[in-house]
Amino acid sequence: MHQNSTKIRVRYAETDQMGVAYYGAYAAWLEVGRVEFLRMCGTSYRKLENEGVMLPVRNLNISYRSPALYDDLLLVRTRIEELSGTRISFEHEVLNESDKLLATARVELVFMDRSSRRPIRVPEKLAERLSAGDQ
Repeated sequence: MHQNSTKIRVRYAETDQMGVAYYGAYAAWLEVGRVEFLRMCGTSYRKLENEGVMLPVRNLNISYRSPALYDDLLLVRTRIEELSGTRISFEHEVLNESDKLLATARVELVFMDRSSRRPIRVPEKLAERLSAGDQ
């Protein structure tokens, strides 16, 4: 299965007075990882939305292991855990520059028709792009 790695620098605005990254910042970092993952596979959120496909988050589960600190350069690893029916699940790992695992996460999204706001099956062309590296 495809895997993508995206680098993100912890910004001052994402930390508390102790320089520790706020737990909510991780959700945004994971989204950056997913956006870049889709780009690596030859598509983008913008392209999907222009084609009438939305991808709202259905479930987000994060396990925090060690804090990310102000100015740390993080690596967000992203891969597909499952692609079936109307859903796609991603697994993420967030590591620091020393390769220390800071967090793991699983994010489940639902393919949704932009107009009707109803779930739809994964578009066939997208499924082909996402599974192209599975051999």
